[in-house]
Amino acid sequence: MRTKIVAGNWKMNKAASEAAALIEGIKNATADAAGVEVVVCPPFTGLKDAAAACAGSHVKLGAQNVHWEPSGAYTGEISAGMLKDLGVTHVIIGHSERRQYFGETDETVNKRTKAALAAGLVPLVCVGETLGERDAGQMDEVVVRQIKLGLADLDIAKVVIAYEPVWAIGTGRTASPAQAQEAHALIRRTLAEMAGGDVANGVRIQYGGSMKPENAKELMGQPDIDGGLIGGAALTADSFAAIVMAGV
Repeated sequence: MRTKIVAGNWKMNKAASEAAALIEGIKNATADAAGVEVVVCPPFTGLKDAAAACAGSHVKLGAQNVHWEPSGAYTGEISAGMLKDLGVTHVIIGHSERRQYFGETDETVNKRTKAALAAGLVPLVCVGETLGERDAGQMDEVVVRQIKLGLADLDIAKVVIAYEPVWAIGTGRTASPAQAQEAHALIRRTLAEMAGGDVANGVRIQYGGSMKPENAKELMGQPDIDGGLIGGAALTADSFAAIVMAGV
C-alpha cells in the first residue's frame, strides 16, 4: 500500500507572521490523520517560522522551488542545501506556474530534481497539460514527454509525481475522477516503462487540480491517486485538514 501524501502549496500567500498560526491550526485539525503524510509549502520568507511550527509534529515542511546549483551567481534562487539548513524535507518542482511564467522546462525540472535528490529532499515533480493541449488530444503526448524528460537518469523510486491538469488549477474546474484516474494510470505505465513495474507501483502520484473537501475523497479513492497537491484550499486550516482527513 502506498502512503497517501497531501501537500499544501501556499504559492505567494501568507507572510511569515501568518505561517505559524496556519500550521498550528493544521496540526490540531489533522492530529488523527494516521497513514497520511502531511506537507506544507510556504513561500521562502515563511520557511524559518514554519520550520519552528512544524518541529516535533507530524506536519512536514516543503518549499516551492529549488535551484540545481549548490551556490553561485543566481540572483533570486535558493539551493537545496539552503533549504535543508532551514529544516525543509520536500520541494515542489516544475509547477505549471513556474513553467508558464518563469521559463521552467523539462530539462530544468530534471536538473532541479537531481539536485533535490542529491540533498536528500523529496521532490514533488509536477506534470500536466493545458486546456489547448487536452482539447487537441495531446494529453498523453505532453504528460509522457514531461515524465520521460523530467525524470531521466535519476532514482524514480524517490520521487513523488503531481499530476496537475493546468486547465483545472485555480479555475474551479476539476477533472472528473475518471479523467484524473486515466492520467494517473498513464503516468504509472510510463514509470513502469522507465523503471519497471515494482518501482512504478511504489511511486506516489498526487492529483493537483482544484482538489477540494467536496471532491477529495472520491478523487483519492481512485486506484492510482495517492493524495493531492492543494492550492487555494491549503490556505485555511479547516479546508486543508478536511482534504487530509479524506485520505485517511
